[in-house]
Amino acid sequence: MAHHHHQHTPDISSVGRRLFLTMGLNFLITITEVVGGILSGSLALISDALHNFSDGISVIISYIALRLKQRDFSYRHTFGLKRAEILAAIINSSVLIVISIYLFYESLLRFWYPQPIRGQMMTIVALVGLVANVLGTILLHRDSRHSMNIRSAYLHLLSDAISSVGVVLGGVAIILWNITWVDPVLTILIGLYILRESFRIVAEAVHVLMEGAPTDLSLEAVKEAVEALEDVQDIHHIHVWMVGENDVHLEAHVNVRDMLISESEALREKIEHLLQEKFNIAHITLQFECNRCTNEGLIRRKEMPPTHSG
Repeated sequence: MAHHHHQHTPDISSVGRRLFLTMGLNFLITITEVVGGILSGSLALISDALHNFSDGISVIISYIALRLKQRDFSYRHTFGLKRAEILAAIINSSVLIVISIYLFYESLLRFWYPQPIRGQMMTIVALVGLVANVLGTILLHRDSRHSMNIRSAYLHLLSDAISSVGVVLGGVAIILWNITWVDPVLTILIGLYILRESFRIVAEAVHVLMEGAPTDLSLEAVKEAVEALEDVQDIHHIHVWMVGENDVHLEAHVNVRDMLISESEALREKIEHLLQEKFNIAHITLQFECNRCTNEGLIRRKEMPPTHSG
């Protein structure tokens, strides 16, 4: 039995600086838009402020999760705390879902009970928020490609940048044509977009927590690639799961020809290199066998056909 680790460590200090700068921007926008929303009477502006406040909180949660992930393994947590980032992604996305549902309710009330809106102030404040949100998305864009946790915070910022554009356009429409119903309509449209993206992240995170395999990994392709190697007769009892978003683990039984332990070590290294390079699997545990298991399937023992007594 042998195993291998292969992982990449992000630069926590640089990611942390970008997260803290983004957090400061969002709390500044929140204060500006709450005051501007109350003075202008714009629900869309207040909804944008709530999103920005949740952005700041989400960045704090993301940073804490990032630090927890870097803790060393322990006897109590033999995989470390890698799933802290997955939990952070669920928390951040769930908060967005709750906020969106609340804003749907407030938008419907505005349809039935319209209120006067000061379009000029609404537009100016929204422009300030737009600039800050765009800066935030730029700061987190690179890190969001490699981390579901950072991507959930990035989604907060991106959704707010989009909503700020909507609020600006809504403010212009109110100034030119005094169509106040555009305010709740924009709020609902923004909320629908955020809901879709948030549910997507929650689904991905839950899949990791349920120890699911990467959706783009084919066990049949793994089997075909390993069994193409010389001296490998078959691979079975394969189990693949994700401890973290980019931390894929695999364990399997490999049936090989009768050989010396020194020979099997070279074969093990060859299989591990193949799995790392072709399938991006970080942690590999292999159990070599020689005709020990019979009637084995790819992930479990094949079921024997039922017997009938005559």
